[in-house]
Amino acid sequence: MSGDGRAGRISAIARRAARRLPMEEVARVRIDRLQGVSGDHKGRKFPRRAVTILAMEDWQAALNELQDLAGPVALPWTARRANLLVEGLRLPRAIGAILTVGNVRLEVTAQTVPCARMEEAHPGLMRALHPEWRGGVTCRVLTDGEVSVGDAVRIEYAPVEHVRRLP
Repeated sequence: MSGDGRAGRISAIARRAARRLPMEEVARVRIDRLQGVSGDHKGRKFPRRAVTILAMEDWQAALNELQDLAGPVALPWTARRANLLVEGLRLPRAIGAILTVGNVRLEVTAQTVPCARMEEAHPGLMRALHPEWRGGVTCRVLTDGEVSVGDAVRIEYAPVEHVRRLP
């Protein structure tokens, strides 16, 4: 890992075979243009968001925001329902960014917008994930391959990020 925030590694991989099923963590998975993450129900139906990526640092920031007098909130990363958990990398906050995950190339197509399912996991989680793309990114697959926990993740290309500020 480099210290510049442009390279990291895969910490965990998860998928789910059907809607509303719990996430299944795996050590290795095939990712391709036709089905996205092998064994995950979304990639075939939604190729522009075939793979979802969450940064560990963003997940921790969201959980820290939920902390109250009862102490830290202990939610597994799979509550976010992302496919890849990465660490040591600040995910690009711009559509069109290209990531290399192992030997797979992915294009960022959107921010993963937190949904009401996050509120089911923990009250306030939806709001805590919304700022600064903390919920992660959705991607389409550019190059097929297999990825494993521990594989390198690099930002190959990142467009200029446009931060919206209110007057």
